[in-house]
Amino acid sequence: MIFQFIYFDIWDAVESGLYYAIVGFYFLIFAYFLLMRFRTSKKLYWFYFSLLFLFLAVGRGFFIVYNFYAPELDVTMSNLDFVGLMMMLYRFATFFTWIGISCLMGVFGTLILSPIAENENSETGLKRFLKQKKIKSVLKISLIVIPIIVGILALTLSDALFMDPNLRDNYLPSFQLITVFGYPAGRFVLNIILLPLMVLVIPFLFVYLALKTFGVLRRSYALNAIGFFIYFSGRITQGLLGGFPHVRAILPPLLILLSLLIIVIANNYEQLR
Repeated sequence: MIFQFIYFDIWDAVESGLYYAIVGFYFLIFAYFLLMRFRTSKKLYWFYFSLLFLFLAVGRGFFIVYNFYAPELDVTMSNLDFVGLMMMLYRFATFFTWIGISCLMGVFGTLILSPIAENENSETGLKRFLKQKKIKSVLKISLIVIPIIVGILALTLSDALFMDPNLRDNYLPSFQLITVFGYPAGRFVLNIILLPLMVLVIPFLFVYLALKTFGVLRRSYALNAIGFFIYFSGRITQGLLGGFPHVRAILPPLLILLSLLIIVIANNYEQLR
């Protein structure tokens, strides 16, 4: 048999099962926002929102294979081939995740440059500058293109920037990594600098819009803010609980599932169509 499940234990089964549920939820949300929201409203906001969850589902699928199933192949492959397989899975998972982030930036650009964000009593020179049609188009395109470029770089740059040190130590101990504070430099830039910079603005933007609006819109924006805060808390918790496998198997995916439920509720107001 190819899979003899040398490393896969009961907690891996629990954790992977929860992430299967998350991927299924991603696909359902994608279909809902694309067919029920974008199809009827033709608003780019819903198009970006739907594609966000599609690409997150694809990226998470690669991460599931990378984290739970591919390690079982180390007994059937040479060290070099095994490391190559693991890096391929990691690169594709990271690439599709960043394509999802580009869709999230599309949501951000649509919201921050929307009439709701612009209609304020005071109008500074910066606001007048941002209202110019060409400037708005350039900003929206830039917000989408930058994460795509990051994803392409993660797909093409050297393994020395992205390889997990544990993977290197176990299979290619002579391979030299490029590190920052003992952490692979590429992963450091992606996970510690660029990812928080791009994604944490989203919940704060929803908080800002909730404070500027009323009624249904305020409830929707507030719930979106709560949902995204919980979602990113789940992602951060996943990285912090490496030494607590029992808690890591349950808490982060449950937080992500809760956040997805809140996001669906937040965007389930017919008045927003």
